[in-house]
Amino acid sequence: MLPTPRHRSTRRMLAAAAGLATVGALAAALPASAGQDTATARHHHGSGRYQDVQLLSFNDLHGNLEPPTGSSGRVTHLNADGTTRTIDAGGVEYLATHLRDARKGNTYSITAAAGDMVGASPLISGLFHDEPTIDALNKLDLDVTSVGNHEFDEGAAELARLQNGGCHPKDGCYDDSQEFEGADFPYLAANVTKEKTGKPLLKPYWVWKKNGVKVGFIGVTLEGTPNIVSAEGVKGLKFGDEVETINKYANVLRKQGVKSIVALIHEGGVPASTAYNYDCDSPGAGDGISGPIADIAKNVTPAVDALVTGHTHQAYACTIPDPAGNPRMVTSAASFGRLYTDTTLTYDRWTGDIARTAVKSANHVVTRDVAKAADLTGLITKWKTLAAPVASRPIGYIAGEIPNSGTESPLGDLIADAQLAYAKSVDPEADVALMNPGGIRAGLTYASSAGEGDGVVTYGEAYTVQPFANTVNLVDLTGAQLITGLQQQVSGANESAPKILQVSGGLTYTLDLTKSGAARVVADSVKLNGAPVDPAATYRVAMNSFLAGGGDGFTELGKGGNVRVGGDDLAALEAYLTANSSAAAPYPVPTADRITVVK
Repeated sequence: MLPTPRHRSTRRMLAAAAGLATVGALAAALPASAGQDTATARHHHGSGRYQDVQLLSFNDLHGNLEPPTGSSGRVTHLNADGTTRTIDAGGVEYLATHLRDARKGNTYSITAAAGDMVGASPLISGLFHDEPTIDALNKLDLDVTSVGNHEFDEGAAELARLQNGGCHPKDGCYDDSQEFEGADFPYLAANVTKEKTGKPLLKPYWVWKKNGVKVGFIGVTLEGTPNIVSAEGVKGLKFGDEVETINKYANVLRKQGVKSIVALIHEGGVPASTAYNYDCDSPGAGDGISGPIADIAKNVTPAVDALVTGHTHQAYACTIPDPAGNPRMVTSAASFGRLYTDTTLTYDRWTGDIARTAVKSANHVVTRDVAKAADLTGLITKWKTLAAPVASRPIGYIAGEIPNSGTESPLGDLIADAQLAYAKSVDPEADVALMNPGGIRAGLTYASSAGEGDGVVTYGEAYTVQPFANTVNLVDLTGAQLITGLQQQVSGANESAPKILQVSGGLTYTLDLTKSGAARVVADSVKLNGAPVDPAATYRVAMNSFLAGGGDGFTELGKGGNVRVGGDDLAALEAYLTANSSAAAPYPVPTADRITVVK
């Protein structure tokens, strides 16, 4: 287990009070959790018995210190008349102001997160191995977070450095005035153990205490983390079942006298609406959300009073019955710092438990119409100055917005074509390139973002799109293996949540969504340059190192032979844009017509 981080060096700013909009307020007659006094309907917030504890939470920040751009920087608001509108949101300068305002008047306030604070980060953070994001989270007075899958992008040793501090072993220190001090808050990883010893990699739980009030936090990441992280990043680690782990440590906490418990879970679900303020319980308790978190919530012990979740980048504040049939809050605050969740936990001093019937929660927009927090502005300015020589360098020109949305996205086509061009430069026999959609983190925006001019693509913008430092590898696959790989987009581990690979020019096929499983990929429709793919022939296929390792459930792609490890995938995109665009002849927006979708 890694050492406990140092005590916080700064004290939390007391904030100015923000009223709580409530979503999913629970009926007062129901019992709370195991062992709870059922007389909670008569409680008064000002009485000596009950103490309201504010829980502020967010998830999936992914190093987005500056306001995210495009659709990544907007949320959808549901109006009273049923129409919707979008709101620009996000940016840690604004998040800090909103959190500090929300804390006003709430002396019993905790700030928690549900993982993926770092990883897949924009250049301002990713270029410096996410030290800037840890510094920002310290200034945000984050109390505790679970790990997410992206905390393992650079391996356990680097995660330990983010927790405990110290210079990067390869790139050294970035700040001449002081060494990186690490996180002031604990990372929790209850279900991540070392294979050799069986011991937890990090602290499994943490307890917040104030004037006799105790709230325990258990942190887990999704059990499937090894399937979506490079093999090197999780080498020597084992990831356990989320429910079993939470229930185990909830029992440990209760034996220690901690009866108020919150689970921080880096796994999530999908609500019935994309609006952040959708009434998740309107169709009936639990009907407003689907996905892995729904099953997890139904099986986590009633001893846990609330679930703060993430991973799916969705917004919801729902009640899902626990195994005893009692309603329990399950929340998620979208991603990239666009929202935060404000939950009121009413602590019963007589029982030491949460009066579950009084719990209420709502998501709030991190709007950009408030004053920026000066200390976060200073932090961003410092790291932007260091990154500027790299970030501002133009690498190409585009004729319009190139989004990363859709079954087949225009940007997916561009990246796949760039990887095929690189592959042909090192091996003229290369036939096709495949790109995983999860590796394309943002679209390319046409509008100028930092004075570079409309349509100019800077290295910093390209880095935001592809921040993982994968290599472009070449492998030999039979035609049968290639078809099987395409079928794995919609079958096996990906059947319930398909992951549609982005394909280079020349590869075409039909995706029939009226069918199920592997049959959705019409096998005899798969063609390369107009000719049917021959199951018995061998094809030279380019893909990033993540896919070549069988990531995202594409086990067939991981079986390729005659492997050649190539150069950096971002460098391939840069070279392609530089060679195929200019100010006078910008790169056209791809038409995204390689996959025919039947619905």
